[in-house]
Amino acid sequence: MEVFMVALFLAPVYILINLYVVRWMIRWMSACHRLFRTMAFRASFVGIYIILATALLTGFLVKKPLWLHRILKHIGNYFLGTFLYILLVIVIVDLGRLVLKYIFHAPFIGYRCTFVVTGFLCTTLIIGLSVYGILHVTHIKTTPYEVKVEKTVDGMDSLKVVLLADTHFGYSIGTAQAKRIIKTINAQNPDVVCIAGDIFDNEYDAISDPDELKEILSGIQSRYGVYACWGNHDLNEPILAGFTFDGKEAEYNDPRMEEFLTDAGIHLLNDESVLIDDKFYIVGRRDYSRCHKVEGSRKTPAQLTETLDQSKPIIFIDHQPKELAETADAGVDLDLCGHTHDGQMFPGNLFIHLFWENSCGYLQKGSMHNIVTSGAGIWGPNMRVGTNSEICPITINFAN
Repeated sequence: MEVFMVALFLAPVYILINLYVVRWMIRWMSACHRLFRTMAFRASFVGIYIILATALLTGFLVKKPLWLHRILKHIGNYFLGTFLYILLVIVIVDLGRLVLKYIFHAPFIGYRCTFVVTGFLCTTLIIGLSVYGILHVTHIKTTPYEVKVEKTVDGMDSLKVVLLADTHFGYSIGTAQAKRIIKTINAQNPDVVCIAGDIFDNEYDAISDPDELKEILSGIQSRYGVYACWGNHDLNEPILAGFTFDGKEAEYNDPRMEEFLTDAGIHLLNDESVLIDDKFYIVGRRDYSRCHKVEGSRKTPAQLTETLDQSKPIIFIDHQPKELAETADAGVDLDLCGHTHDGQMFPGNLFIHLFWENSCGYLQKGSMHNIVTSGAGIWGPNMRVGTNSEICPITINFAN
């Protein structure tokens, strides 16, 4: 109910913001050419804009036919990213205009050519950022790390782990991106692959071809296999523009998600640990947010490690980079996380560090190494600007 009330409050705000944006767009186009001043053009433009601006809502409400539902979802995700940059650019330029006009009394502010040229530059910038962001998602970067664990392992001087997270397979991320991810992972020749949650994007049916996607993911090549934990989006949950709506546990839990992982050869660790080849442990935690909706609670780091032989290396997979001090105190050597997307889009990447002790990259906590990846997929806007889709090969050197 609280989420519904917030969404209800923000709806008129969203409408007012769009009116502000459309007003400036029409004013600029009208200054460019008399054709854009005609009622026929303005009505057509406003009609198309309304379709784009409401695609998130109509995609949420219209479930059938499925092809229309998918088209609306795609339009909504693309528009959301572009809209953020339209709004950001217009607000910045408008504030600059007011400063130049009323503080510096610049005479050129009132010239038509100034308005036309400024609008053209803004449009070029918005289109450029949007196109770059859409294309940049598909580039999978390799971000390597090397850490030292002061433990000895018989017959093993080092271990190569590849960290993957936040694939968000669904409407925006599908088989094409999966192929790029798996190709990049296999090029690293890993000993083990760890997936730190958010494999799905709140809806199993959003995946257009689950069987093909399973087959692609089953092609991951590693010596000891692939292990994963759940993330906060790995459930069946209605979501609209980032707002989730409460449901029952039976509705959240979609058994097809776990069956998918099994069929793809991915071992799910749900507050569980596994001893690999009698050499090292991998522990997968329940997600901090998901467990409140599905499982009810999760074990503490100390509870997860209390029965383990702590003379052996312990690798944690935990979707959100929380409880780092507690995890370090529990004897964990390497803590692998995702969730943050590193802010995903500028200017979010400039502020994400305010909310997390380690929002992306490497942090040492006592003797524990914490690595947070920006993820290999996207959530919401189908764009990445100022951040990278990535996998993280991590070389662990032992004290042999």
